[in-house]
Amino acid sequence: MWWAWQVDGWMILASILCGIACALVGNFLVLRKLSLIGDALSHAVLPGIAASFLLFGSRSPWVSLLGAGIIGVLSVWLIELVRGLGRIEESAAIGVVFTAMFALGIVMISRIEHVDLDPSCVLYGNLETIVLDTASTPFGEVPKVVLELGCMCLFNALAVAVFWKWWMLSTFDPTLAQAQGVPVRFLSYLLAALVAMTCVVSFRAVGNIMVVAMLIVPSSVAWMLTDRLHSMFFWSLMIAVCSSVLGHGIAISLPHLFGFKSANSAAMVAVVSGCILIAAIFLGTKRGLLWRWINQRKMLKRILAEDILALFYRHVESKRTEVFEPAEHALSLDRIASTLQRTEPVVLAALAELVAKNWINSAEGQWCLTQGGYRQAQVLVRTHRLWEHYLREETSIADPRLHATAESLEHYTSSELRESLGQVSGGPTVDPHGKAIPPESIAPEGR
Repeated sequence: MWWAWQVDGWMILASILCGIACALVGNFLVLRKLSLIGDALSHAVLPGIAASFLLFGSRSPWVSLLGAGIIGVLSVWLIELVRGLGRIEESAAIGVVFTAMFALGIVMISRIEHVDLDPSCVLYGNLETIVLDTASTPFGEVPKVVLELGCMCLFNALAVAVFWKWWMLSTFDPTLAQAQGVPVRFLSYLLAALVAMTCVVSFRAVGNIMVVAMLIVPSSVAWMLTDRLHSMFFWSLMIAVCSSVLGHGIAISLPHLFGFKSANSAAMVAVVSGCILIAAIFLGTKRGLLWRWINQRKMLKRILAEDILALFYRHVESKRTEVFEPAEHALSLDRIASTLQRTEPVVLAALAELVAKNWINSAEGQWCLTQGGYRQAQVLVRTHRLWEHYLREETSIADPRLHATAESLEHYTSSELRESLGQVSGGPTVDPHGKAIPPESIAPEGR
């Protein structure tokens, strides 16, 4: 891989600044479930660009920003209008508006002959030539695109910082925000304007494809990694930076292995960000498929272990003995598996976990509760029967379904909720089936 830092360095910096600018506003798009709005606005701003060229005959970014900001706000207003008048879903309204606006923009651009504007540059960017158009600064010659993207980053960061509390409240609870006087509609229009302006500033360098990717992908990946908003912003910015660096590096090195000279840098950044998204879908620590599968397996194993404890308690209860003697209330692996309708290997794994917690002992192929296991089993059965009593008194659930419903709820009941159940139910001593509800944390003593 051969790097020309006077060229590649600026290209990477432009990609990074674009990614940061997009991620700053993209987080709120993802959290508000408005990802499609980002794609829609990136297409819908074309009429604004064309109109600014038509009116002023200039490619000045400030003129384009004005047109984009106006079109961005207009697009959101049109989406709300179409949704209200047509009584259709928001996604359908977005599709109607952004396709119409995009088509209008293409027609306008193709008809403007006296303005030097290539539609392909709007779609794919021209990152490789940004070093040809520079501006003098105290630090030397700097590509104008880098300056524009840097200003856009600062502007987006300032908007996020100034309206941070309002953004948070209106994003997670718009009804409460409106009740407290937060200008929810203004924030929606501001977000649309920021997205539109970010798209326009980025078009000349990286094109529409990378802009759409950077608006949604880094924020979506960050959402899969954390539940905290500050952390989500941090991870989205880091992912945008990594995608930019890796994408450009692959674009100038990988094609040589297949006999090509190079690949489009902006497009490769979008590809890399997509690969990161795929990895996050499977490996994300909060919502990734792999971790969800692992957590689900752990939960199922815990539920089975609790069912085993409850089975032992009911077995002890059926003996009607006043004294709990572990050896006299043992069960075989085969009986446990057949009663719970599980395979023996699965039951054995759950039993091993209970043995590790010293809630069950094993001797000569038989399994029995320890004193600690008995107390734990008693808590589970108490929870189950309290739920049965509560559901019988407070709901219309039929008796045949009481047991199954209570059996599901008992595994997710905290000690605080169990205490509340007892208080709300008036401290019952028997369940709807006439069975005694065990007292809290009191077990018979063994000999």
